[in-house]
Amino acid sequence: VEKNAKFAIPGYEKKVDMGTLTHVAYKLVGSDEELVVATTRPETILGDTGVAVHPEDPRYTKYHGKMLKCPFRDEEIPIILDSKLVEMEFGTGAVKLTPAHDKNDFEAGQRHNLRQMAAFDLKGNVCVEGQFFGMHRFDCRKAIVQELEKMGLLRGVEPYAYRIGRCSRTKDIIEPMLMPQWYINCESMAAKSIEAVRTKELKLIPESHESTWNHFLGNIEPWCVSRQLWWGHRIPAYKVTVDGKAPCDDNWVVARSEAEARDKAIKAFGLAADANIELAQDPDVLDTWFSSALWPFSTLGWPNTESPDLERFFPGNLLETGHDILFFWVARMVMMSLHFFNKLPFSEVYLHAMVRDKDGRKMSKQLGNVIDPLDVMSGITLQQLHDKLRQGNLDAREIPKAEKFQKEAFPDGIPECGSDALRFGLLSYTQSGRSVNLDINRVVSYKQFGNKLWNVVKFVLYFALGENYKPVRTTFEGVDMPLECRWILSRLATATEECASGFTEGTYDFALATQSAYRFWLYELCDVFLELTKPIRNLPEGDPKKQLIQDVLLYVVEAGLRMLHPMMPFITEELYHRLPHFETLGTDSIMLADYPRNIPFKDEQVEAAIKTIMECVHSSRSMKAAYQLTNKNKPDVWLACADEETFTLLSTNAYIVETLGVVGAVLVIKSADEKDVPKGCGLTVVTKDINLHMMLKDFINIDAEVAKLQKGKALLQKSMDTLQKKMNLPTYTTKVPESIRAADQEKADGLLMQMKQTDDGILRMLAMKDN
Repeated sequence: VEKNAKFAIPGYEKKVDMGTLTHVAYKLVGSDEELVVATTRPETILGDTGVAVHPEDPRYTKYHGKMLKCPFRDEEIPIILDSKLVEMEFGTGAVKLTPAHDKNDFEAGQRHNLRQMAAFDLKGNVCVEGQFFGMHRFDCRKAIVQELEKMGLLRGVEPYAYRIGRCSRTKDIIEPMLMPQWYINCESMAAKSIEAVRTKELKLIPESHESTWNHFLGNIEPWCVSRQLWWGHRIPAYKVTVDGKAPCDDNWVVARSEAEARDKAIKAFGLAADANIELAQDPDVLDTWFSSALWPFSTLGWPNTESPDLERFFPGNLLETGHDILFFWVARMVMMSLHFFNKLPFSEVYLHAMVRDKDGRKMSKQLGNVIDPLDVMSGITLQQLHDKLRQGNLDAREIPKAEKFQKEAFPDGIPECGSDALRFGLLSYTQSGRSVNLDINRVVSYKQFGNKLWNVVKFVLYFALGENYKPVRTTFEGVDMPLECRWILSRLATATEECASGFTEGTYDFALATQSAYRFWLYELCDVFLELTKPIRNLPEGDPKKQLIQDVLLYVVEAGLRMLHPMMPFITEELYHRLPHFETLGTDSIMLADYPRNIPFKDEQVEAAIKTIMECVHSSRSMKAAYQLTNKNKPDVWLACADEETFTLLSTNAYIVETLGVVGAVLVIKSADEKDVPKGCGLTVVTKDINLHMMLKDFINIDAEVAKLQKGKALLQKSMDTLQKKMNLPTYTTKVPESIRAADQEKADGLLMQMKQTDDGILRMLAMKDN
C-alpha cells in the first residue's frame, strides 16, 4: 500500500482510505497520563483487549502492571510486557492488541491470556454494541477517527506505506477473523521427518534443499486443515446433540460414516442406544494438501492395509517434483506415511527448478508470459494466444498489457515443436539451479535436432546401407577395424556411460545426459563418422571393408537410439522400427530394449589419434574460410610432421583430412622435406609437431590479399608508434606503476609479433605471385 492510497473494493461504493498511520492516546486508569499507539486500522480499536510494551523499554517501566481505559467500551484493558511482539525502536514502542483480528495479536493474546473479542461479523459490519454497531468496517474507520478527535484522543494521522492481504480474485481486503477450525499437531511427525533426512534414509536432491527442509519442519506450527470450499474431502467430524442439546462441551466425534459416528457418540458420551441423537457433519472440507499428503498410499487401496497394490507398490523409490512445494506436499507425504505406516513413502526426492520466462520472471496471466506446454507441442498463432487471454478469468484491464508482452515475446506465435523437443529442452535445463528461464527458441533448436535425427536415419537406411544391405556382425571385439570405426565406437561408449551416469539413482544429472546424447549424434556421428562413410558407397557390394563399416554404422545408430530414447521417446520409437532387419533386434519396442551400458570399446589412444587428425581438419577449414574458399574449391594440402609417430598416423589416415576438410590431395611429408613444398602455398601451424601448407595460388587474388595485409600492418604500426611515444616519455619509468609498464611491454611485444607475422604473410603472397 502506497502512502495515502485509495482502494476500490467489491460491494463498497466509495474508495477506501489506506496508506495512513493513525496515532491514538490510551488514558491510564486513575491518571491523566497516556500511552500513544499507532495503527493502520483504527476501526479495530473496538476489539482491543490489551496494549503491549517491551519489558526493557525504560519509557514504560512505570506503567508495568497498569490498566488503560478502552476508548469506546466501558472497560479497562491491561498493559502487558511482550519482548517477542514489540520492537522498542518502531513507532511509539507501544502496540495495541486485537487478538480476534490479527495473527500476531492472537499469538500474543494466547501468551498473556487476553480476551478474544470480535469487532466485525462475517459481512464486514461492526458487531460491537454502541454507536458504531452495524456500520461497514470502512465507514467505521472514518467515524472512529472523527470521534477520537472529538474525544481529544487523536494524536495525528500521517502518510504511511505498508502491506496488506488482498484476495487474488475479488481484490477485497482480507479481514483476519476468529473461526473454529480443525488442526493437526505435527511436532512428532516433523521430528521423524527431519531425522530421516539427517540419516540419509531420505535423500533430497540437490542436497542444498536440506536446509530448507530443516527450517520448515524445525519451526512447524499446528496445521490448520479446515477449508471453507465447495469441493474436496469433507471433514469426517460430526457435532453431536441429544434432544437439541450438547451432551458436553466437546461434543464432536470423528468417524468414517454417520453410522460409525452414532456408535462412537453412544460410547463417548454414555448415551442410551435409543437416545434422540442428532449428528451434523462439519461442512468444511480438508485442505487440498492434506488430501494430497495421503496420495502415496490412498491411491493403492488404503485404508485396506492388505490391498495387493499397497503391498506391491508402497513404499516407492523416487519422487520428482518442484522445489516450491517441498513443504506443502513432499514433507506432508513423508509425515503422513511415517504416522500411518512408520515407513517413508519414497527414499529419494528429486527437486526440479521452477520454470520461468526467458527473462527470469515468474509466469503469470497478468504478464501474458504463461507458456502452455500443449501450445509448444502443437504450435499456436499470435492471434490464438491473444484469444486465450480472453477465454480465461483475466481482468479485462490486464489484457492489453498481456497482449503487448505476447507480441514482443512471440511475434510469429509459437512454432510446433512436439513433445520430444519440449521434454529434451526441459531436461537440458536441469542444471540451471532453482529457476529455469525457458526460451522457446531453445526448444525450437531441439525440434531441429529431432529433424536431424530423422534425416540421419533416412540417410543411413537409403544411402549408407542401401536396400540390399544385410548385417553380418553385431559384435566387434577383436575385429581389425579402420581408425574411424574404432573411434565412433569409443565415443559411443563414452556417451552411453555419461547418459547412464546422468540417469543413475542419487545423481540424476539429466543435463549431462542431454549434452552427451546431443554431442554424440550431432558432432560425432553426423559431422564426422557419417561423412567418412560416404566414400564407401563407391565400393562394390560384398566388399569386406564396406560391409564392416556398414555393420558398425548400424550398430552405433541402433545403440544411439536406445541411448536417446528416455529423452526423446516418440521419434526414437518410430525410427527404431525403421531400422533394417528390425525383427532381428529381439524386441517389439525400443521401450522394452535394454539401455546401452558397458560398451567395451572405449579407447583413449584412438581418441587421441583422431583428435590430432581433427586438428588438421579444423586448420584446413579455417584456412579455406580465411580466404573465402567454398566447398567447390579443393586445394591440395601438405602436412609436414616433426616426428615419426605423427607422420605414420597422418600418412595412414590422410583420407580423413581430405574428406572432412573438403580439400584436394593430402600429402604427408616430414619436416625435413618441408622446403620441397611448392611455392604458392599458405602456411598455418596446426600443432608444435604439424605444419599445414595449402595451395592457394590458383584460388585467390594475390594482389588483393597483399593489399589487405599491408593495410593491417599500417594499423599495427600506428598502434606501435602511439605506444612507443608513451613509453619514451622522460617520466615514464618514475611515474608509471610497474604493473602498467609490464602490461605496456607485453602489448608492445605482441604488436611486434603480429607485424612480423604480417610481413611473413606478405612475403608468402609475393612468393606465390613470383612463382
